[in-house]
Amino acid sequence: MNYMIAYDIGTTGVKTCLFEVDRSIRLLGCTGENYPLYILENGGAEQDADDWWNAMCHSTRELLSATGISAEKIEGISFCSQMQGLILVDKDGTPIHRPMSYMDQRAKEEIRRGIAHGVQIAGANIIKLIKSLIITGAVSGSVKDPVWKYKWLEAHESDNFSRAYRWLDVKDYLISRCTGRFTMTEDSAFATLLYDTRPGRRGWSKTICNMLGVNMEHLPEIIRSTDRVGGLTAQAAHELGLSEGTAVFGGGGDSSLIGMGAGCVNTGDTHIYWGTSGWVITVTDKQQVDVTAMIAAIVGAQSGKFNYFAEMETAGKCLEWAKTHLAQDEIGLYATTQAAERDPYDLLTHAAAGAPVGSGGVIFTPWLHGNRCPFEDPNATGMFFGLKLDTTKAEMIRAVLEGVCYHLRWMLESQDKKLKTCDSIRFVGGGARSDVICQMLADITGRRIESVDNPQNVGSVGAAAVMAVGMGIIPSPESVQEFIPVTRTYEPDAKKHAQYDHYYALFRDLYPANRRIYKKSSQKKEA
Repeated sequence: MNYMIAYDIGTTGVKTCLFEVDRSIRLLGCTGENYPLYILENGGAEQDADDWWNAMCHSTRELLSATGISAEKIEGISFCSQMQGLILVDKDGTPIHRPMSYMDQRAKEEIRRGIAHGVQIAGANIIKLIKSLIITGAVSGSVKDPVWKYKWLEAHESDNFSRAYRWLDVKDYLISRCTGRFTMTEDSAFATLLYDTRPGRRGWSKTICNMLGVNMEHLPEIIRSTDRVGGLTAQAAHELGLSEGTAVFGGGGDSSLIGMGAGCVNTGDTHIYWGTSGWVITVTDKQQVDVTAMIAAIVGAQSGKFNYFAEMETAGKCLEWAKTHLAQDEIGLYATTQAAERDPYDLLTHAAAGAPVGSGGVIFTPWLHGNRCPFEDPNATGMFFGLKLDTTKAEMIRAVLEGVCYHLRWMLESQDKKLKTCDSIRFVGGGARSDVICQMLADITGRRIESVDNPQNVGSVGAAAVMAVGMGIIPSPESVQEFIPVTRTYEPDAKKHAQYDHYYALFRDLYPANRRIYKKSSQKKEA
């Protein structure tokens, strides 16, 4: 048997999973540990690198103790992680600034100076837009894109910036801490939008770096997701509780490996992810982009294939907000007897299930930290529309779930403008654990929804899969689908789908109707 550990490095915590891989990928145990996300008043979103590492170390030791598997039996470790973070490190591998999350949106002036000037299309200078699309297949058109974080640090913390040696993403920083090597997998390199995707030219683009003012000496060596980076150093092994020399593999970002862990590896396969953030991804064999809807075909873990990627910033985070700020009292979420017996999210979805389709006319917009697709607007905010004197909290909670599903449908339909999404959609992430949410998503999208075992751990399954490919245990990424069977299926209810069409149309009208108000509100706050 082959034992391996996969680390899922999320926005709010790490999940550390032990797998046995032979003729199947079997989860033997999983532990986790949370850490904070620091939201700053200026739009910043940061995390602490030591929080990531300490959570890895504690959860690894706990996992080995709980499963009874000795460190000597672990053949390799790999990663699935959040993407588009910025970790600039010095020559010793120490971050020069607290890591900036993909959610960070403070670089508004940097993006204006860098690309949002002159004659524009979709908010980007037309010359720079065309050059970027030709070379990278995408464009750094969002304030949250990593290059603007890089430019913000250069402009605002010049002393720290002068110590920068390498630019890393989240998992690549952790790999450097494990092995002492500074590398970046192809998918993370592409996510910087400095990566030349043209056949025969794959690698860092000098043209784009010069255009955006990036020092190419900061960019690390590019590797594949299936590559063995090296072995655990003595210090890293001691802190993790593993054996020195244990193989460390490149792994991938969450958007690359969650789809693989869901079994979506063939052209045309579509999956929806509902975690802290949310997205719709369809596998395609050609690179394409929709600059008006902020959707691009990105490099993933499979050579020769791309992931047509549409993202929303807050999905499960909206439900967490509802749990913390809305649910108290009416459904007894914090009552000692219920909290001890039931998961709080089960209580939330149970309450929502009792409310009517359309939540009594209440519509929630899930833009609690701005939005990226199918419109880019860091000023967009969440709202409840249609509140009345008789509106209940249960209806408001259901509206939160429906609002996330409406937005997922909007992204799904936006993808259909460029390619054919799948009629049967794999649904994964924490949201896929709920039968209520799965059926609601089927009814709102009108698509068959499929789920798999342990849908909240599919990122780790994907990390284990690419590791197994790198070890030669699984012959190819395309073979992974044979290891990921469908375990639950939800068919859409035609009557409910027709009812939802009315509310979905209203939902889509809310952003254009309030765009100017969002901007005015933001300007007043900053004044």
